[in-house]
Amino acid sequence: MTTTKQTIESLNALVRLTADEVLGEYAASKLQANELAFTVIDLTSPDSPEQADFRGEEPIFPASVVKLFYLVAAHHWLEDKKIERTEELQRALKDMIVDSSNDATHYVVDLLTDTTGGPELPSDQMAVWQKKRGVINIYFASQGYDNLNVCQKTWGDGPYGRERASYGKDYENRNKLTTNATARLLATGKAVSRGRSEEMMQLLKRDFTRKSDDPDDQATGFIGAVLPNDAKLWSKAGWMSTARHDAAYIELANGVRFVLVVFNTNHAKEYSILQSVARKCLAGLLSLHA
Repeated sequence: MTTTKQTIESLNALVRLTADEVLGEYAASKLQANELAFTVIDLTSPDSPEQADFRGEEPIFPASVVKLFYLVAAHHWLEDKKIERTEELQRALKDMIVDSSNDATHYVVDLLTDTTGGPELPSDQMAVWQKKRGVINIYFASQGYDNLNVCQKTWGDGPYGRERASYGKDYENRNKLTTNATARLLATGKAVSRGRSEEMMQLLKRDFTRKSDDPDDQATGFIGAVLPNDAKLWSKAGWMSTARHDAAYIELANGVRFVLVVFNTNHAKEYSILQSVARKCLAGLLSLHA
């Protein structure tokens, strides 16, 4: 993308141009507007952050990005003394974020909600179970987060028993997030700055300058692939057969700081779509701050 200060005069213009160019670039792959959503928050001036989005309020299945919400909830539960800090919890949080382990995620969700998986339950017991499981939603709703559901565990081969029942007959109750809500989580200091968030920050730190042992390749297989080597990256990425998403907090060497969250559905194997969004947003932000 050839970007000039005259072409990109605002963050909103940058987002509109990025969306138009990416949709045009992947027209041959039949990429549709309803298969893409992204949000940019420019934090270069901390006292006056700017936000713009493309379909940023659309609830979308979030793949493993939902684990970022479980990480934040766990730290609030610890602060409120609802759960106890243990070595096993620390191990689970690390494995959930660093390695994107679903088994570790199941441990964390059960601990936060005082629930367990298992066979189907009678309807009255299921209602009690579902109410307990909804406590994470209640917390984020109390913080002003809209259009999300973060009650379900992440799965490789699919849920069974009471977990499957909680998804609904047509999976209507599956996890969902918006790119706006996810970007806000990263931008407001709850996941990347201040106080105990430094602990979370360590888990989100990614070295995108070399290939890692991470099977999901969260650093070099997503937004990190287009960043200059002197940048810094904190992120939580995820993918499955129908989704490829990334949520990143980025600091560039010239002082530009921003959050970029990209959700792309139905084109999970086309890695370059997400990276194209990131590349164009990066170029536009550099132009804005030239």
